[in-house]
Amino acid sequence: MTADVLLPVFVAIPLIASAFTVLMPWRRVNDAVGLLIPALNLIAGLWLFGQTSTHGTIGHVIGLYVGNAGIAFAADQLSAIMMVTTMLIALVANWFAIASGETRSSFYIPLSLVLITGVSGALLTADLFNFFVMIEVMLLPSYGLIAMTGTRYRLASARLFVLFNLAASTLLVLGVGYVYGVTGAVNIAALRGVASDGGPATVAMGIIMIAICAKAAIFPLHTWLPRTYTSTSAAVMALFSGLHTKVAVYMIFRLWVVVFGIDVTHGSAENWIIIAVMVASMLVGSFAGLGESTIRQVLAYQMVAGMPFILVMLAFTDIEPRYALAAGLLYTIHHMVTMGSLILNSGAIEETYGTATLSKLSGLARRDPLTSAVFAAGAFSLIGFPPFSGLWGKLTIVFAAAAARDARSWVVLTAIVLGSIGALLSMFRIWKEVFWGAPMKKFDSRLTIRLTHMLPSLSLALVSMAMFIGAGPVWEAVTGSVDALLDVDAYTSAVLGDSPVGVPR
Repeated sequence: MTADVLLPVFVAIPLIASAFTVLMPWRRVNDAVGLLIPALNLIAGLWLFGQTSTHGTIGHVIGLYVGNAGIAFAADQLSAIMMVTTMLIALVANWFAIASGETRSSFYIPLSLVLITGVSGALLTADLFNFFVMIEVMLLPSYGLIAMTGTRYRLASARLFVLFNLAASTLLVLGVGYVYGVTGAVNIAALRGVASDGGPATVAMGIIMIAICAKAAIFPLHTWLPRTYTSTSAAVMALFSGLHTKVAVYMIFRLWVVVFGIDVTHGSAENWIIIAVMVASMLVGSFAGLGESTIRQVLAYQMVAGMPFILVMLAFTDIEPRYALAAGLLYTIHHMVTMGSLILNSGAIEETYGTATLSKLSGLARRDPLTSAVFAAGAFSLIGFPPFSGLWGKLTIVFAAAAARDARSWVVLTAIVLGSIGALLSMFRIWKEVFWGAPMKKFDSRLTIRLTHMLPSLSLALVSMAMFIGAGPVWEAVTGSVDALLDVDAYTSAVLGDSPVGVPR
């Protein structure tokens, strides 16, 4: 048996497990399954990374149909490293949900497993229509999760979440249909280079990219994220922050290289459009949080600010594509880990004191020193200070932008500096309001945050520190993933085989 036949198993096992947990009446068993499945997919992702590092890109078509005539799966080092990181976040978020008692809601674990099913499928699919299907598989449980637990505003937020994502999904499927109508294919490998000439296929793929960017909360389609994620629980917000927007990043990178054609020098107009949108998104996300009133609302805007740091690298792929994409991928992984830690840290505060409103908290630095230290670690990482992953994430983005040595570099570097200042001010505001100040008198002095609530956030902070210390191996893994992404010949060969049918010419 070859490794490629196991690719559908990444999707099948979480889906079967979700059905099992619906029928299982014992909460402890469900909790164990909720940890076991993301842990298994994480370990399998590490195995897949090793396989693709050694043997290159692998592909499998369900039913062994001829290439482009069946449901295709493909995996390379990029999809494997994203699988590992997303499953890590899912594992830790479910860990916090169990520790905080959130899994008392009967369907939390089944819904989270269906979400993991969709993420796994979206990272491994080699077909645009199936990507749309997997996005919907991610969204369906998300509708339930966002309304299940959280603040009293969660139902109103759930309506906004549903309406926006339905609109974005409609645009996405329209784009996929337009691509099929223009080219006769939706297989990503079969679409190689079709959007590189500025014709109708470029317009069709542009619609898809706009829809995916909307799901990634890119300016000006970003306001839905801070208004919806913050109304649900911290565990669900951590799940969403590490899964929804980062799957969008993965597919944008894949389409940019394979379909738009990285070997084609993109015009200055396209680069400046990307820069204009991403710079605006950076500045809005970095500073808008200063006007918010709770910890997670401030953090939500830092999620918005993080996405353009990643995607602005697309405007520099005409200079050093390998380095620019590697910088974007490293920042993606760093941002997933750091935001997960900060969100779950805020969740631990909420679970203990019943609020995360800045004006209602103070003096936690003395009362809860571990919580304070973990928040400081996450803040340092977000801003780009050592000894955390944010330093390397920011530096590689800066070096990649500076490599152009033209006006683009100056604009983006200025935006990065201003955005980092905004992040610094946002984190300092939380620290000043929540962790400094006089001890809170309305809470018993013996009330402190439990270690079990802090361990998930602490574990991600330690991962961030490990990424800083092990920068060499991490960078090697990231550049290897980008090399696999750029090897379009290997990808198309693995997906389509030697005798593809219905491939656009």
